[in-house]
Amino acid sequence: MAFIMPLVFSVWMVLLNNFVIEKANFTGVEIGMLQSLREIPGFLAFTVIYALIFIKEQRLALLSLAITSLGVFITGYFPSIIGLYLTTMLMSVGFHYYETLSQSLTLQWINKDKAAHFMGRMLSAKSIASLLAFSSIWLLMEKQQWSFQLTYALFGGLGLLLTLLLALSFKHFPEKTPQTKKLILRKQYWLFYALTFFSGARRQIFVVFAGFLMVEKFHYSVADVSALFLINYVFNWLFAAKIGKLIGRIGERATLRFEYIGLIVIFISYGLVDNADLAAALYVIDHLFFALAIAIKTYFQKISKPEDIAASAGVSFSINHIAAVVIPALLGMLWIVQPAWVFYIGAGFASCSLGLAMLIPDEPRQGLETRIKTNVIVANPE
Repeated sequence: MAFIMPLVFSVWMVLLNNFVIEKANFTGVEIGMLQSLREIPGFLAFTVIYALIFIKEQRLALLSLAITSLGVFITGYFPSIIGLYLTTMLMSVGFHYYETLSQSLTLQWINKDKAAHFMGRMLSAKSIASLLAFSSIWLLMEKQQWSFQLTYALFGGLGLLLTLLLALSFKHFPEKTPQTKKLILRKQYWLFYALTFFSGARRQIFVVFAGFLMVEKFHYSVADVSALFLINYVFNWLFAAKIGKLIGRIGERATLRFEYIGLIVIFISYGLVDNADLAAALYVIDHLFFALAIAIKTYFQKISKPEDIAASAGVSFSINHIAAVVIPALLGMLWIVQPAWVFYIGAGFASCSLGLAMLIPDEPRQGLETRIKTNVIVANPE
């Protein structure tokens, strides 16, 4: 499943801008609306817990993967504003439900001492799929002159076929612990919630503004930006599993402390950089730091009650997407006035994350969620 999702989603993402401009005559207004609509299912990811009342988690993950593939499959057949809004929403519901369930199932199925390494291996699998998607698009559309419609249909259909094979090939794995089927916010998880929020804010600055900096300030072409993407995914393919293994060895606090100190330096450097090659190096290093965020998930796995994992995965995904709704619009207005300050604010977010990371215990567990001693006496708060 970790391989199929990026294989399908990467095709949607890479082709989107060219498709909406060339076939649907989008302007900035329509593409902005489409991206806002795409984030709504992420913000509403907590609703996945209510779907689990009616369907098992593993089956819902496969169904979500199939819905994503179907959304990509039909995208090329609806080259209109309303058509693209509807197909994007369909794809996005499947994508965000799947990502929520993937995190939940991983934390439930994989032993705590192996989780970080396993998540790193998953990142490697995702990177291989993305590299395959990028190279296939270049071969099919640049060399073989395939249409948008046919390319979307090929990868969407391939995703549906592979998902069907998974559904038929793998038995249903029994739940180790029955999951809570209601929305929960627990006081003892507050540090996890806070780390998740600032992680989402930092991600939005990278996704929205770091790439924009490359094009606007350093005049990177489509080919240049694509090359950066390829370098990023090659790095993840080669090093993500090793990074996961390292997290398991040195612990979450040390890992996140290193990540956030590095991010402070990177964001300040974004604001000051005037050299295109140095900016590209910052972009690649910044992306590599994403693998270190595995530590937030393994920290939660250690402090959570086993029955809370599914419900909390939905809540954390929604918290992560609060920033996705707010940050691009607010900082987009600041970008017009002073682009460097966008990245200095990013350094501020990283500083907040660093302060929070210092509160993670050396060996986090239930009852020892933070280094603040008063937190230990909180007993099963709702």
